[in-house]
Amino acid sequence: MTRANLLEFDRASLAAYCEGFGEKRFRATQLFRWIHQRGASDFAQMSDLARSLREQLGARARVSAPPILSEQASADGTIKWLFDVGGGDAVETVFIPEDDRGTLCISSQAGCAVGCRFCSTNDFFRRRFRLKSPARVIEQMRTIHRTYGNTRFDLIHDMFTVDRKKVVEFCEALLASGEPFQWQCS
Repeated sequence: MTRANLLEFDRASLAAYCEGFGEKRFRATQLFRWIHQRGASDFAQMSDLARSLREQLGARARVSAPPILSEQASADGTIKWLFDVGGGDAVETVFIPEDDRGTLCISSQAGCAVGCRFCSTNDFFRRRFRLKSPARVIEQMRTIHRTYGNTRFDLIHDMFTVDRKKVVEFCEALLASGEPFQWQCS
């Protein structure tokens, strides 16, 4: 059985997941706090959950950040990471140091929905396209924050603001995470 990655669930999805195996909706709020505000990935740490629930979650779920497939650093301090986002897809995140700050370019999708003739993105992704969940984008931000201390992020992406609902989901998830991140999108 494939264990569900709870890091990818928003509050509503987490509530539905809990109800799906007989738990009350408030358990989703508790899980959400542990995962997104306290950064817990081990169910045994979640002390306000019943032991039986923690054991059940351990058997059917996980909390896993996207693994880093590679990291490349250049002489000017630029660092590029390749994250595995599942399904055979990977996305890049790039840190670009500047005199007064650092810019972090974070991918919010795999592939591209447009298909411009001059671009090789669709050749690489074989026309697959999917937006990443807000949790995946936030987890990239957390990974970089834990490693390098960054709290300011620039999301550079043509398609990020096309779907207003997705932007609102991202904002709500980031606010709920309790992370001290500042961000902008261009």
